[in-house]
Amino acid sequence: MKKITILLLFLFSLNTYSQYNSKKSVKASRIENSPNIDGVLDESFWLGADIAKDFVMFRPGDGDKETDRKTEVKIAYDDNAIYFGATMYDPNPSTIPTQFTSRDNFGNADFFLISLNPNNDGQNDTEFLVSSAGTQGDAKITSNGEDWSWSAVWESNVKINKDSWVVEMRIPYSALRFSNSNVQTWGLNMHRRIQSTNEQFVWNYIDKSSGLFTQFNGEINGIENIKPPVRLSFSPYASASNTTFDSENSFDYNYGMDLKYGISESFTLDATLIPDFGQTAFDDIVLNLGPFEQQYEEKRSFFTEGTDLFNKGNLFYSRRIGNRPVAYWNVHDEINSNEELLENPSKVDMLNAVKISGRTKGNLGIGFFNAITEKTYAKVKNLDNDEIIKILTEPFANYNVLVLDQQFNKTSSVTLVNTNVLREGSFRDANTTALLLNALNKKNTHFIDGSVKVSNIYEGNSASTGFYGDVSIGKISGKHQYEAGLTKVNDKYNINDLGFSSRNNYQRYYGRYSHRIFEPKGKFDTYGLNIWGNVSYLDKPNKYTSNTVGVNFWGNTKKQQNLGFNTNLSLGKSKDYYEPRTGDFSRYQTLKPSMNFNSWFSSDFRKKFALRLRLGTFQRFGENEESSYSFAISPRYRFSDKFQIGYELSFDKEMDEKGWVNTLSDNSIIFGNRDSKTITNGISGSYNFNTKSALNLNFRHYWSPVEYDSDFYELNNDGELIANNYSDNHNINYNIWNFDLSYSWEFAPGSQLIAFYRNSLFKQDDLSHLKFGENLDKLFQEPITNNISLKFIYYLDYNKLKNWI
Repeated sequence: MKKITILLLFLFSLNTYSQYNSKKSVKASRIENSPNIDGVLDESFWLGADIAKDFVMFRPGDGDKETDRKTEVKIAYDDNAIYFGATMYDPNPSTIPTQFTSRDNFGNADFFLISLNPNNDGQNDTEFLVSSAGTQGDAKITSNGEDWSWSAVWESNVKINKDSWVVEMRIPYSALRFSNSNVQTWGLNMHRRIQSTNEQFVWNYIDKSSGLFTQFNGEINGIENIKPPVRLSFSPYASASNTTFDSENSFDYNYGMDLKYGISESFTLDATLIPDFGQTAFDDIVLNLGPFEQQYEEKRSFFTEGTDLFNKGNLFYSRRIGNRPVAYWNVHDEINSNEELLENPSKVDMLNAVKISGRTKGNLGIGFFNAITEKTYAKVKNLDNDEIIKILTEPFANYNVLVLDQQFNKTSSVTLVNTNVLREGSFRDANTTALLLNALNKKNTHFIDGSVKVSNIYEGNSASTGFYGDVSIGKISGKHQYEAGLTKVNDKYNINDLGFSSRNNYQRYYGRYSHRIFEPKGKFDTYGLNIWGNVSYLDKPNKYTSNTVGVNFWGNTKKQQNLGFNTNLSLGKSKDYYEPRTGDFSRYQTLKPSMNFNSWFSSDFRKKFALRLRLGTFQRFGENEESSYSFAISPRYRFSDKFQIGYELSFDKEMDEKGWVNTLSDNSIIFGNRDSKTITNGISGSYNFNTKSALNLNFRHYWSPVEYDSDFYELNNDGELIANNYSDNHNINYNIWNFDLSYSWEFAPGSQLIAFYRNSLFKQDDLSHLKFGENLDKLFQEPITNNISLKFIYYLDYNKLKNWI
C-alpha cells in the first residue's frame, strides 16, 4: 500500500509542460460598422488589423512550418459580434475540392476552424467551422470529445480567388458565453485542413501526445467594453402529416415552439413546448435473441443538442422518455376471456421538456433537465355489452436530471449526478445518485478516474438499493499509454427507468496497453496497437465467470487508406449467468473457449469512387460448437460536388448457436440449437442544391431468418446441456423495410422547411426456410405504411426583433 501511495504522489507532482508552454497572441480590432459577410475582406479596418500567422502542422506531421500554403487571420469585434477574416493561400486554388454537404458534414473539401474559449479556462471550447464549399459546422468540446450535435446561429461566406480562398465569419455574442468584464482575454486556436495533401495546420502548437488539446490555445487580446447580450430566441413550428395503412387514411397536424433563454451570462434555458418528433429518423432495429435489452441511438434533436453535462456518468438514456409504458405488458394479464384488446399504445406522449445548463466563472457546471409525459391508456372491449374499458398503462410522470460538475486545475473534475423518475399514484418510482472523479496531473500525462453510483427503486411498499463502483489509473499521453482498473456492481443495481444498464451483479478487473505514433513512419501517417484483457466474476456469490484478452491494430496509410484488425480470445471455460434468464443468478450455461477475428479496410474517400470492406469470423472450440462468419461491402460514388450515392450489403451467418428458448412451468430451462443469418441491404444518397438545400435518401431492408434443430436441450445444474423431448416451434423469419426520402431547406439562418416521404413494412413469422426472393414476395403481400409530412420552423432572435420594432 505504501508503494502505491508513493507512486500516486509521484504521478500527480509532475511539473507542467515547458517545451510548448508559450502561447501566441493576436489583438482584435474594435470597429464601429459591421462588415458585409461576403468573403471579401475589403473593409478599411481589415487593412490595419493584427495578423495571426505562422501556422504549424498538426497532422500528419508534428510542428512543421507552412510552405507555399500560408494562412493569415484577422479579428475584429463590435458591440454585437466577433468577426474573423481568414486568407488561406494556395498555389492552385482551382483544384481545391468543394463538395456541397449539409451542416456538420464536410465531405471532400478543405476547411477553416476556429476554437474559441471566452473564459480561457483550458477546458470548454466552442468550435466554428467553414468548408471551402461554404458548409458550416459547429461543436462544443466536452469530456467525450467534440459534440457536433450542438448548433448555433451565425454567419459565414467563402470566396475562392486566384491565389487563395477566403473565409469571413460573424459570430454573434448570443452564440457564446463570456463574463461581464471590461477587459477580456479569450482562448483561441485555429485549424486549416488541406484535403488534397491530407495536412492540417494549427495556429498555436498542439502536442498530440497530450491528453487534452484545449490546453494548447493561444489568446485574443484587446477585447474591451462588451456586454453579454439578452440571449432569447424562439423557434415556433407547424407540421402536418398524412398516413395511410391497409386502406385507412389518417391526417394529423401539430404546432408548438422551442425556446432558448439566457438566464444569465453563464446559464441557458432550453424548452420544447408541445414537441413534435414525427420526422425523427427510423431506428436501425435488429432481431434480438439475447438476454439484454437492445439500445438505440437518440435521434430527437432536443435530446441530442447541448447534452454534454447530462451525459456525465452515463446515467441518462433519453429514449426512456416517451418510450413503452411501464405497464404495457401487464394488460394481457388483466384481460378476461370475454374481453378483447383494441388498443395498447407502445409509446407515451411527452407534454414538454426543459434544460438549464451552463458554467460559472469558478468553473462549476450546472445542468438541470425536466420532462413531463402524459397518461397513457390501453383500450379493452367487453364482448358481452360492447363497453369500452380504459386501463392505465403509464400514469402522469416526471423525469428529472440534476448535474453539478466542478472543474479544477484546468484538467480535472468532480461531478455529482442525480436522476429521478416520479410516477403518479402507486406506480414504480426510481432515483439514482452518482459521484464521479476524473483527475489528471499538471502535465496531462497520468490520471485517476473513479465513480460511485447508488440506485433506488420504489414499488408498492418495497424499496431496492443497488451499488456500482469503478476506479482506474493510467497514462493518457505519449506513444505508450496504459490503464488498469476494477468495477464492482451488486445484484440490485438498476438505473433503467431513466438510464441504460444491460447487466448487474458482476466484478471486473481490467487493463490495457497501447502504442501509437504521432508522426508519419514508413507507409503510415499514423497507426496504433492496443492490447487489453479482463477477468470477470459474479458479485453475489463471488464466483469466476470469464476472461478475455484481445489485440487491436488500426492504421492510416500515406495513400489515405484505413485498415485494421482485432482479435479476442476467451481462455478456458466460462459461465454465463444471464442466458438462462432466471433473474436470480441461480443457474448458468457453461461455455467453451472461443476466438473471434475482425478486419476492415477503406479506400481513399477523397476519390470519386471509394469502398469499405469488413470481414469477421468466430469459433467456439469443441465438437458441434458455435461458429460464425460475416462480411460487409460498402461502395460509394460521388458523381459531382452536389450528388453522391452509396450502397451497403452486410451478411452474417451463425451456426450451431445454443441459446435459451423457454422456461417451463416446472422451472426446466430449455435451450435450442439454431442456425441464423442476417442480410442487410442499404442505400443512401444525397443531392445538395447548395449548402442550405438538400435532398436525402435512406433505404434499409433487414432480414433475419432463424431455424432451430428438431432436437432441444435442458440446462443441467452444472451448466451443461442434455437432450430433452421438448418440441415447440421457435423458428423466426424477421423482416424490416424502411424507405425515407427527405428535402430540407434552410431558407434563413436557423429557419427550415422539411418535407418527408416514408414507407415502412414489418413482418415476423416462422417461415425461416424461405429463400431471399420468396421472402420478399411474402413481405410485399403485407399492408405498407405510407407517410407524407411537412414541417416549417422559423427562428426568431429577440435582439433582431427589438431592432425591427
